[in-house]
Amino acid sequence: MFEVGAELKKRVGATNVFDYTLGNPSFEPPSRLIINLHNLLLNPAEGMHGYMNNAGFPHVRNSIADFLNKKHALEVQLSSENIVMTCGAAGGLNVVFESILNTGEEVVVPSPYFVEYAFYVDRHQGKLVPVPSKTDFQLDLDIMSAAIGEKTKAVLLNSPHNPTGVIYFEESLRKLAGIIREKEQELGRDILLITDEPYSGLVFDGAELPSTLSIFPHSILATSNSKDLGLAGERIGYLAINPLNTDPAEIFNAIVFNNRILGFVNAPALMQRLVAEAQGEVVGMGEYLGRRDILYKGLSDLGYDVIKPQGTFYMFPKSPDTDDVEFTRKALEYNLLIVPGTGFGAPGYFRLSFSSISQEQIQKSMEAFRSLAVQYGIIK
Repeated sequence: MFEVGAELKKRVGATNVFDYTLGNPSFEPPSRLIINLHNLLLNPAEGMHGYMNNAGFPHVRNSIADFLNKKHALEVQLSSENIVMTCGAAGGLNVVFESILNTGEEVVVPSPYFVEYAFYVDRHQGKLVPVPSKTDFQLDLDIMSAAIGEKTKAVLLNSPHNPTGVIYFEESLRKLAGIIREKEQELGRDILLITDEPYSGLVFDGAELPSTLSIFPHSILATSNSKDLGLAGERIGYLAINPLNTDPAEIFNAIVFNNRILGFVNAPALMQRLVAEAQGEVVGMGEYLGRRDILYKGLSDLGYDVIKPQGTFYMFPKSPDTDDVEFTRKALEYNLLIVPGTGFGAPGYFRLSFSSISQEQIQKSMEAFRSLAVQYGIIK
């Protein structure tokens, strides 16, 4: 879709193309981060660009641990020995799967899900087990419980959620924790809860993001500063290993080892230093909120079936054509670039990213959505 979009923009002009494809943040990092980068480059410390401990700089990991300890009400406090700096959340997840999965072991994930999860798990000889969510994209705990069995090594959650924008209810998460605890007793071993939370800073309407580290004792949190700080291309993130895991030191050592042998070696040195002082900051929230509201109202007024996102910069409407791939082709006729839900394990839907499309362009795109709605008989 990226290549199609580039060609379309050349042909009809960028202002006439409505690109809702990539989740690429459109805001620059905080000015304080830029100033700190400038100062670092002008006043380099000895060895600033060299190797460090494969887990990352100790002072950076301490800073991250302090931030998380304030954010999460943890029974046992995190330390630097629970934090591993990674090449983004994607790099972190791959390191985790390499560390925990034996051949054929399963990772249960609610569907829809981020398309690359299946490739991450498969790459490390595991098997992704998608579990349908409810119609509001919240967890279907009965189906999830049935999916957790002999081969289950982990449950993978993403909240705020890509592609739907939902935040999982705390009550559901606590019930899921109870289910996992019962399964662990039945199987006689731990089942890891892995959370992918790169959108944890992008939460709307005063919604609160439940603390998975507090709810699930056997857990690992993966996140990045790609979205909240606008650093997607810098590939900086971290893993937080819950100290209540049965053997957190063994998990830490495995992850540090695999961080190296998978070729990441260590997270980018400059970025580690910069994000240590910027945890909790978010760029562009007011603009993202404005874009969400215009897009949601516009689609709802046109009769599209869509759930209002509580976070992220994504929306996941139901396709008026049961063949969502065909619907994306039809949308192209109106210069609309959208992504079919099939790629996220949810046929019959389509994803819209409002990360890098202006409010003016969103408003302008409503005429194209209207034409599609007329074509499919949603409105007359």
